[in-house]
Amino acid sequence: KETEEVFKVKKSSYSKKIVKQLKKEYKEDLEKSKVRTEVNSPTDVEPPLEKTGQIKDIGQEDGTANSEHGEEEMEVESEKEEEKPKAGGAFSSALSSLNVLRPGEIPDAAFIHAARKKRQMARELGDFTPVDSEPGKSRLVREDENDASDDEDDDEKRRIVFTVKEKSQRQKIAEEIGIEGSDDEALVAGEQDEELSRWEQEQIRKGINIPQACIYQPAEVNNLYYQNTYQTLSYGSSYGIPYTYAAYGSSETKSQKTDNTVPFKTPSNEMTPVTIDLVKKQLKDRLDSMKELHKANRQQYEKHQQSREDSTKAIERLEGSSGGIGEQYKFLQEMRGYVQDLLECFSEKVPLINELESAMHQLYKQRASRLVQRRQDDIKDESSEFSSHSNKALMAPNLESFGRDRVIYQEQVKRRTAEREARRTRRRQAREQTGKMADHLEGLSSDDEETSTDITNFNMERDRILKESSKVFEDVLESFYSIDCIKSQFEAWRSKYFASYKDAYIGLCLPKLFNPLIRLQLLIWTPLEGKCRDFETMLWFESLLFYGCEEQEQVKDDADISLLPTIVERVVLPKLAVISENIWDPFSTTQTSRMVAIVQKLVDGYPSVVNAENKNTQMLLKALLLRMRRTLDDDVFMPLYPKNILENKNSGPYLFFQRQFWSSVKLLGNFLQWYGILSNKTLQELSIDGLLNRYILMAFQNSEYGEDSIKKAQSVIACFPKQWFTNLKGDKTISQLENFCRYLVHLADTIYRNSIGCSDVEKRNAREHIKQIIKLLASIRALDHAVTVANDHNVKELKILIEGK
Repeated sequence: KETEEVFKVKKSSYSKKIVKQLKKEYKEDLEKSKVRTEVNSPTDVEPPLEKTGQIKDIGQEDGTANSEHGEEEMEVESEKEEEKPKAGGAFSSALSSLNVLRPGEIPDAAFIHAARKKRQMARELGDFTPVDSEPGKSRLVREDENDASDDEDDDEKRRIVFTVKEKSQRQKIAEEIGIEGSDDEALVAGEQDEELSRWEQEQIRKGINIPQACIYQPAEVNNLYYQNTYQTLSYGSSYGIPYTYAAYGSSETKSQKTDNTVPFKTPSNEMTPVTIDLVKKQLKDRLDSMKELHKANRQQYEKHQQSREDSTKAIERLEGSSGGIGEQYKFLQEMRGYVQDLLECFSEKVPLINELESAMHQLYKQRASRLVQRRQDDIKDESSEFSSHSNKALMAPNLESFGRDRVIYQEQVKRRTAEREARRTRRRQAREQTGKMADHLEGLSSDDEETSTDITNFNMERDRILKESSKVFEDVLESFYSIDCIKSQFEAWRSKYFASYKDAYIGLCLPKLFNPLIRLQLLIWTPLEGKCRDFETMLWFESLLFYGCEEQEQVKDDADISLLPTIVERVVLPKLAVISENIWDPFSTTQTSRMVAIVQKLVDGYPSVVNAENKNTQMLLKALLLRMRRTLDDDVFMPLYPKNILENKNSGPYLFFQRQFWSSVKLLGNFLQWYGILSNKTLQELSIDGLLNRYILMAFQNSEYGEDSIKKAQSVIACFPKQWFTNLKGDKTISQLENFCRYLVHLADTIYRNSIGCSDVEKRNAREHIKQIIKLLASIRALDHAVTVANDHNVKELKILIEGK
């Protein structure tokens, strides 16, 4: 509004100098806007302005229109006359070519100016006349031709918008200062002002969309000219737009545009005036934020530096301590591969070892079963031979008692009898050669001799199994079946990396690892044979004897210390259990003695293994008891004959009776050899209840009462362990021997009665026999029975007899 008030002055108040100055300002503004457009605007947007020469022409035309002002009119006239010849031809040619412009062809500057003049003339007349209606009549044609000839090159590059615009602000100002609106030159100036205003709006719009556009500073002349107007206003505050473009017109001027143009919309928010304090504050805030950021970055840098130093130290420390770890890793990887290969080898070979072990056990079992069966058949044959004739008469003529053919049965009996007598003859001859004939009693021999055929077959089968066992590992490297090689591998692991060795529980795994190899070496090991080698002298035992016993201090709870005891527990005890149940013959004193010796050795040498809580030990003891009970049930037989038959000491029944009695006594002694291994309760149940009271006492009652019975009683009492009677308190023996003690008392009474009426020698012998019976009763701690016998028969040497027991 203030700008309009400045220009609302009468025409006469403006001098010619002001008009000239105004034209000069227009030219300078146009030149600067052209430079600014070329620098800042994109290539596709060009200012729709003419060159400076055109503005100059407009100024000349304005001067001509005001010819009453003297000197300025003369200067303008002279300039017009110089440019007329040039403009005429170009403008006329442009008008003539308006109708011949092809579609898509770019018009030149002359064509553009001609079209513009023609459009302006149409607006003045109120309608749009054709472009070629009046070519060459107007003075504007000549002046535009001059402009076209000067700016032809630049106009070809400029984009022209052909639109109808209302009078611009500068046209209105020109009219106010005395320039006629109907003048052609005034029209050109107004049109240029309109193009400038539209270009300014486009640049302002670009400035808003592109903040980094170069800031244009108005000329000093314009600032001087408008300083009176803007003295009371903050620069750009009344326009609502960036202060850079505030010098190009007011909002009121922009509101006067026609509807054909798009007015520029300023932002709704008003910008804060830029002052030095504001700039300083912003710079200070920015400096503070940068300092804080720098401080944070500095702390982060120091943190990273510290982390880097720590990482460097850790790397150095790990590099210094990782030398052995690499070697350990390599060693453990090699051990891992070796153990995997070893286990794969054993998984293939262990079934073969199990088959060979089972075959060997079966071979020994068959031999033992054959001997037991032969002894049972001999007992049956002799029992049938010496049975009563009445029983034989009741049998069918052609069948024996079990329904078999008598002829075949008799042939088998004859064959077995011949073989039995032959064996007895060979044993008798052997005793005669050794001088043991006088001390021998029939029935004490085991009768375990084998025929040459049986021995040959047994040896052939055993050799075959041994040959097969030698081929088990023939396709395997020595390091995978040799105990020494395997042991050396684990010894190296133990000596180098004991921590990992212990963490891997190798000490607990080694017994199971060596188990197949040891069982293969123990394949023919049978402690029942005289030539059997002691397992502690075998190669596997000597190889593993000092494993884990280095010179260094022993580690607590080291499993390698118990390596051999564990192997004995897991290998030797199960094998002994199989031998006890299937191969051991309790009637054989030799086998029993050897079996007791090996078990006693394990009890004494491996007390941590052979104990009641050990599962394998319990299996061994159960196998022993099972075999002993089976012997009592199947192999013990005591015949019963009338006394008149037994009176003939050379008869067959008497010899058979004596043989069975002494075999039972021998079995009693074999059972009682397990004292200290089996419990007293178990032994007393087997030996006294199962054998003495059930079979031997029966034989005592059928025997004649005399010296022979006392001798037999002494043999029975000699089998009893003395420890049974050492700790007894009172005058009574153990309860299981009460029947045997009563028999001895009855034997003393019978001897005494038989001596009545006999000679003194016989009486003296009978008295000596009674004293022997008292000693026998005292030896088993049956003092009450001994006192009874002494009192009944007036034996005064009781104290001497008891103390000399």
